Amino acid sequence: MSISLSTLKTLCVAIALLFVLAQPTAAQLSFKPTADAVHEDQLLKALKEGDKITGRITIPDPMASSLIQPAGKDWRDFQRHQLPIIGGVAIIGMLALLGIFLMIRGRIRVEHGFSGVKILRFASFERFTHWLTASCFIILALSGLNISFGRVLILPVFGPEAFSTLTSWGKIAHNYLAFPFMLGLVIMFLIWIKDNIPGKVDLQWVKQGGGILNNGKHPPAKRFNAGQKGIFWIVIIGGALMSLSGWFLLFPYIPANVTALQFWTVIHAVIAMLFIAAMLAHIYIGSVGMEGAFDAMGTGEVDLNWAKEHHSLWVEEEQTKGRAPDTGSPRAMPAE
Repeated sequence: MSISLSTLKTLCVAIALLFVLAQPTAAQLSFKPTADAVHEDQLLKALKEGDKITGRITIPDPMASSLIQPAGKDWRDFQRHQLPIIGGVAIIGMLALLGIFLMIRGRIRVEHGFSGVKILRFASFERFTHWLTASCFIILALSGLNISFGRVLILPVFGPEAFSTLTSWGKIAHNYLAFPFMLGLVIMFLIWIKDNIPGKVDLQWVKQGGGILNNGKHPPAKRFNAGQKGIFWIVIIGGALMSLSGWFLLFPYIPANVTALQFWTVIHAVIAMLFIAAMLAHIYIGSVGMEGAFDAMGTGEVDLNWAKEHHSLWVEEEQTKGRAPDTGSPRAMPAE
């Protein structure tokens, strides 16, 4: 029996067509999970927290030997889910509370009006240290928030190119401004620690709400009242934790352990959110919330009436040392 040329061609085309159509099925069969692959997920679940699968390396970086590190999944989930909740509650919640407080209480005014007599509250070096630390903190806070939330909040609005440029410059600023920020913390601690040791007078200040909740009630206070002392220790302790954790992030080879590095990133992020929320309250009181308060770090001099209302014991000390005028009871500046 002979086969014609045309029949042979048709048969070849049919075989080729069947071969092509059979490829997906063959591919699927070739990637059918094996017994080992089926149990891989069970293996990962069996690994205890902190356990990891490592390999052999030829470079002097022990962290590069990690092939599988189950704790990384928990760290990633925290960054994507828990951290936004913590940041939202802390920062947005603080802004909401300050807004409500301003609507209910209003701005804290100088009860007897401005006297026109000034008293030096902070010297030039003290103000320089404050603004050095504060300006670095603001840039560090904004660039850090961009790292945590910029992909969700900024990227959709400004686009990938602008977001990429902003993030790149923000990262550089974040890395380098960390050092003057830490320097400012050290100087602040050294020059103000003596005035921020808690005492009995601070307990009375707290019991009376610091004169903030009620008009006309101003509990006695020294150079720093209990609220300001609280801010001081928040800055020192929070700043120290931010500096320590940030140091490990700047130099990740120091921990020499991926799990430890992830731990410090969590500490850095959580403390940052709480730190920012506390500083929002500090900024509010020092600007919009209290009349005459900004002058303390603006010009360094405050009105004598303001000082007597909020820091009466400190004014008495300054008058005893001859560094403040003794004008008797607070008086308002005469109208022009």
